[in-house]
Amino acid sequence: MRLSRFFLPVLKETPAEAQIVSHRLMLRAGMMRQEAAGIYAWLPLGLRVLKNIEKIVREEMDRAGGVELLMPTLQLADLWRESGRYDDYGAEMLRITDRHEREMLYGPTNEEMITEIFRASVRSYKDLPKNLYHIQWKFRDEQRPRFGVMRGREFLMKDAYSFDVDEAAGKATYNRMFTAYLRIYGRMGLKAIPMRAETGPIGGDLSHEFIVLADTGESAVFCDKAVLELPIPPADIDYDADLTPIIEQWTAPYAATEDVHDAARFESETPPDRRITTRGIEVGQVFFFGDKYSKPMRAVVTGADGVERPAQMGSYGVGVSRLVGAIIEASHDEAGIIWPDEVAPFGVGVVNLRPSDVDVNAACDQAYNALTAAGKSPLMDDSDERPGAKFAVMDLIGLPWQLVIGPKGLKDGVVELKRRATGERQTLPLADALKALGA
Repeated sequence: MRLSRFFLPVLKETPAEAQIVSHRLMLRAGMMRQEAAGIYAWLPLGLRVLKNIEKIVREEMDRAGGVELLMPTLQLADLWRESGRYDDYGAEMLRITDRHEREMLYGPTNEEMITEIFRASVRSYKDLPKNLYHIQWKFRDEQRPRFGVMRGREFLMKDAYSFDVDEAAGKATYNRMFTAYLRIYGRMGLKAIPMRAETGPIGGDLSHEFIVLADTGESAVFCDKAVLELPIPPADIDYDADLTPIIEQWTAPYAATEDVHDAARFESETPPDRRITTRGIEVGQVFFFGDKYSKPMRAVVTGADGVERPAQMGSYGVGVSRLVGAIIEASHDEAGIIWPDEVAPFGVGVVNLRPSDVDVNAACDQAYNALTAAGKSPLMDDSDERPGAKFAVMDLIGLPWQLVIGPKGLKDGVVELKRRATGERQTLPLADALKALGA
């Protein structure tokens, strides 16, 4: 993409309403624009990041046995009355009445709808297990939306719902999702710690929140430093194997949100030099809740013994849009965002220092075409801005690599290659720079 054709409304000043780093940088970098309290338009740069996060989530969910579908944003209130949650959910639910006086709601989550879909089609244990997921916009009418995408009212979420024949099989699915989540966040450059957590309005008695440690997090968290040193499961993990050792490894060190924190246990189990007390950002949560929804909604399956039983269920959420903010909170400096390679909106920023120079233009076009052909998704700054302004924008939007091409360097037969994360710069021939970038 050439910057002259792209839509990138960067801001020089920080909007007054932006209180945390991710909110400030997303607005300044032209990633989004607020349209109402807690509701944002995703501009092209931000949308590219969102799509890259979705891609990672899909790949890992599919590998772990998930099957994608897409449910509507609007749901019938009657479904929620079946489960008993319609009147209990609270003011965060946006309730709607259509022209036929049917009561509806803008879905904050999808346990009821997926249970209705399942019960209409599945009858036998032979059809299990099933793990159905979608990536869909949701709405929760937050009383005080703030911190940009971290606490907005409209948000993009991946939510998955599992159906198993019995509790043992259901917990095996829970372990698969737990493991897949470690990989999802690891690929995004995040160390997301699974912490024991309250189940809240979702229900059940087994749940872990995946927390990214950050001073700007919404809640206090307590953990053993040892959990930060644990390895992410490898790409070739066998999801059909017994994953209990991985779960035990990650849940053995103390890690809990403030809602379930046990101070006495924390102090007794964790040496003083390993105790971490800080704040954290929730980027996902997994639940196993058995028959909480399947029993009242009659989502039953016939077992091998011929007896009908409610399916055992779990749900698994990833905050896709929230992750954009969480990654920025975890990876930035004074100049701007530092994107991990897999989520970056563009892989390389090609900086043309003098668009009026024929030789510089030719070298930039050569680099741009080679990078494009190699699938490196370059963004070429072909604007007439002064070099300092170009460098500032490139640092602000945080692309992993910057390839700087100007007349002085070309005269000497070299270009400059900068790694955004470290600031390391190399001066080398263009062919060598392209080779270093994989083009």
